[in-house]
This record gives sequence, C-alpha cells and structure tokens, in this order.
Amino acid sequence: MTTFSVRPEVTRDAVLTALGDKVQNIVIALGEVTVQVAADNYLAVAQILRDAPGCQFEQLIDLCGVDYLDYKNGDYQGSRFCIVVHFLSVSLNQRLRLKVFAADDNMPVVASVSKIWTTANWFEREAFDLFGIVFEGHEDLRRILTDYGFIGHPFRKDFPTEGHVEMRYDAEQARVVYQPVTIEARENVPRVIREDNYGGLNK
Repeated sequence: MTTFSVRPEVTRDAVLTALGDKVQNIVIALGEVTVQVAADNYLAVAQILRDAPGCQFEQLIDLCGVDYLDYKNGDYQGSRFCIVVHFLSVSLNQRLRLKVFAADDNMPVVASVSKIWTTANWFEREAFDLFGIVFEGHEDLRRILTDYGFIGHPFRKDFPTEGHVEMRYDAEQARVVYQPVTIEARENVPRVIREDNYGGLNK
C-alpha cells in the first residue's frame, strides 16, 4: 500500500483558494502550514476547512488556549488570548494549524466548533477552564479539571501565587528542602465571575 502526502505548498494554496479574504496570515514553517483568521470568521472558516475540495480536514486533532501576556518579554502588542487548532485530512494526508485570537482581552470569546467536530467538546472545556476563553454555542461549557468552586483560571499568567515557601528535591542533600518562593508576586488578582450563565454554568 502506497502512502502519499500533500506538499505544504499545495495545502497552503488550497486553503488560500478556499478561504479567500478570510485569511489574515498564512505561513509555512518547518514543513507545516499555519493560517490565522479573525474570530468573527472562525465558525465559517471551520466549516469551509472541513468541506472544501482540496482541504477536507475531517479530523480535529487538538485545540488549546494560549496566553500571550509575557510573549517576547512583554514587547508583544497584539491580542492576549488565542486558540490554536490542529487539523488532519485523512483522505488527502495533510495537516493544518489554525490560529484565532479573541477580540476582547478582558472577556475572550470565540465560537464553538463542537457541532462541526465533536472532538472539540472537551478541548474547548479545557481551554475555558484553564484560560477563561468562552466558546459561544458550546452546549455544556463547564470546568473540566478544576473544582466547581475554583476562582480564576490556572494557566493565565497573571494568576496570583500563594504562600511564602516552596519545596523541591535537593540531589546533593538527597532530601526535600523548603525555601522562600522564587516567583515574583503579582498585584493583580483574577476577578470573580458573577455574570448570569457565564460559560453555561447556570444551566
């Protein structure tokens, strides 16, 4: 059985043809195609990437959140929260990375694609739980890793540190040692969410 793989340039050209002016940026790096689109176009783009000839990305492999707060040592000036989605086309043996930045840093919201790829369901819940990114249209957007009463989102880089000591294993002493925390404390604290039906929690 012969396995073929579409060259990245072919994938890039097919995606450009299918998405047209919805593409904000598209690059090939390390043999992989990455395309960026606006949050307003995300749902429409997702449908096109699954169905358009030359794309046919039947499988959503992964979806995760990214926080760009301290990116490039704080010199980054773009939107803070982004979702990154990895797709696979089984029929064409090609892969694609899609990046979508949420328009509002204070309340990051993007569309849910869980009705297009059911595998997105838990990935979106994870990104909501850890980064506070809300996926509009998700049927059951609840926390998936932290407790129901947990305040804040653990993977946000502004999450406060607690306590005065940390522990680590010291190989020279062959034991666990306690020492003052080496993480610089931050003043900002995640706000307590009180909006009605935030992330569908009141359903």
